[in-house]
Amino acid sequence: MLHPGLEPVVADELTRDLGAEVKKTARGITVFRLDEITPDVVKLRTTEDVYLLAWGSDTLTYKSSDLKLITQWTAKIPDWNQLFAIHHSIRGMPKPKPTFHLVCQMQGEHGYRRVDALDAMADGLAGKIPPNWVPAEENAWLEIWLKIDGKVAMCGLRLSDRTMRHRTYKLEHVAASLRPTLAAAMVRLAAAAPDMVVLDPMCGAGTILAEQIELSRQRKAGIVTVIGGDIDPQAVYCTRENLERLGPTHLARWNAVALPLASESVDRVISNPPFGEQILTPEEIPALYKGLAREWNRVLKPEGRAVLLVADQDALRSALKPYDWVPSRQLRVRVLGQSATLSVWQKP
Repeated sequence: MLHPGLEPVVADELTRDLGAEVKKTARGITVFRLDEITPDVVKLRTTEDVYLLAWGSDTLTYKSSDLKLITQWTAKIPDWNQLFAIHHSIRGMPKPKPTFHLVCQMQGEHGYRRVDALDAMADGLAGKIPPNWVPAEENAWLEIWLKIDGKVAMCGLRLSDRTMRHRTYKLEHVAASLRPTLAAAMVRLAAAAPDMVVLDPMCGAGTILAEQIELSRQRKAGIVTVIGGDIDPQAVYCTRENLERLGPTHLARWNAVALPLASESVDRVISNPPFGEQILTPEEIPALYKGLAREWNRVLKPEGRAVLLVADQDALRSALKPYDWVPSRQLRVRVLGQSATLSVWQKP
């Protein structure tokens, strides 16, 4: 499961970093196969959650007869003992007794309720879960999920936990802080090489900088220098606290439209400028973007790359037009309930 719109970036991480084979992609979902499932599967940076697929179907009828199919598929298709063994190899065995929880999420109009689908899955699991395992409503060691969206249904065991999407480094927060998985996608699209300088001029809680440090460490390919700043002193404080355990970072309080940096001194700019609701009025966005674009163009080296996440792509395109930056990629996502665009640009 992933942030809708990031499917190409997730597929790149799966194939390049895990050697996985992507089998199917839909909005918010990527199904992939691995020759061997190792703990690396829960170290993915661009995904929200990872599940072992027990069964899947795109042939639901929206009628109550689906419930009988859900029970049959759950009972007969998966090798539950094998799935449990793989889950144990990733998550380890808890003490004193394993706990489990069944979850159902359902979208779309169907001739049955979510609780009915959950009961149907539970009926299919009868006799599959060892009798000494204990049901738990919260923080269960094993979660078995059923997700229904229209005519599509998927059942699986959750391998990841909340730290996959929330990260352990993020102890301090600021309003409208960027999701770590989105930040990780932006960092991957920036593709900073060793010895490069990466700048986030409006760093917020430091999520983009943290993901750049983590990716560089993961690849063990050399040091990338990260620089960040924000006009809000509280944001700079949060960033410093969040990144303290990750690695060296150059931080400062500054105004992003008047950066105290030398011209052509950075190789990558990665930025998530404020959306309309984060400043006084949406009408201020074009003027803000023009000031930001002027500074991005000044500090970015020739042939440097920028990865930008904005709500108003037309305003961004207009702001960058005087500098002849070339767009190379564009992804549509939703951020804070708003439609947004994640785009990659090359400076001539």
